[in-house]
Amino acid sequence: MSLVRSRPPIARADIVIRRLKAIAHLGDDAEALFASLSDVHSLPAGAELVTERDTMERPRYLLSGWAAKVRWLPDGRRQIFNFMVPGEGLGVCMRPNPLALSTVVALTPLQYVDAGPVQRALLSDDDRWNDLREAIHVASSLGEAYLLSQIMRLGRQTAYERLCHLLLEIRDRLLLVGMASETHFAMPMTQETLADATGLSIVHVNRILQQLRRERLLELQAGKAHLRDPAALAAIADYKAPQPSEAAHRFRH
Repeated sequence: MSLVRSRPPIARADIVIRRLKAIAHLGDDAEALFASLSDVHSLPAGAELVTERDTMERPRYLLSGWAAKVRWLPDGRRQIFNFMVPGEGLGVCMRPNPLALSTVVALTPLQYVDAGPVQRALLSDDDRWNDLREAIHVASSLGEAYLLSQIMRLGRQTAYERLCHLLLEIRDRLLLVGMASETHFAMPMTQETLADATGLSIVHVNRILQQLRRERLLELQAGKAHLRDPAALAAIADYKAPQPSEAAHRFRH
């Protein structure tokens, strides 16, 4: 794996702070802890952040770029379980050295920051990190909600519904970090990647994208998505965004 340590072109872990503050309360101490993270690394597209069944000794946060949680079948077929977008964490949880249940691959060139100090704070007995623990719990609950949505998409939705639902979920995840509007966001994914995420063939994905374009619901061009009628897409896919407040309530009770 090619790994290069470098200085980021963005303000350290600001995007992580932005995401956590969008889903939970983050006190001054916790915000300062994230602001102090500085061990930044770069990876090229196609490189692995972690390999399935490895112990994740180095928790990290994605600062820029996209990644995917994947498994491969012996014949080379790939299933994407989930995506990672900037601000989201990997291996950051309230247990030491979690096991990687899938391989995580960079879909684009990316940067991540080592989150070891955050993990140590989570595992400490210090009460000043209680708000940090709640924020990480909410983030983990959102990750579980995204996985359940993926199971529903693959198990019960039509191909047409799957793509509509996935596009809306990606938009909402990017909205949390200020990288999307209600109708526009970056979409640096190939049709092959979309096929691997939705359990469809590339040909089928292409047909559905063309149908959505003809119906004036979606435009995909030069790595950017334009949702022309988000409400119609949500109705098609029965899309409801997961609510962070529900996870926070469960944590407190």
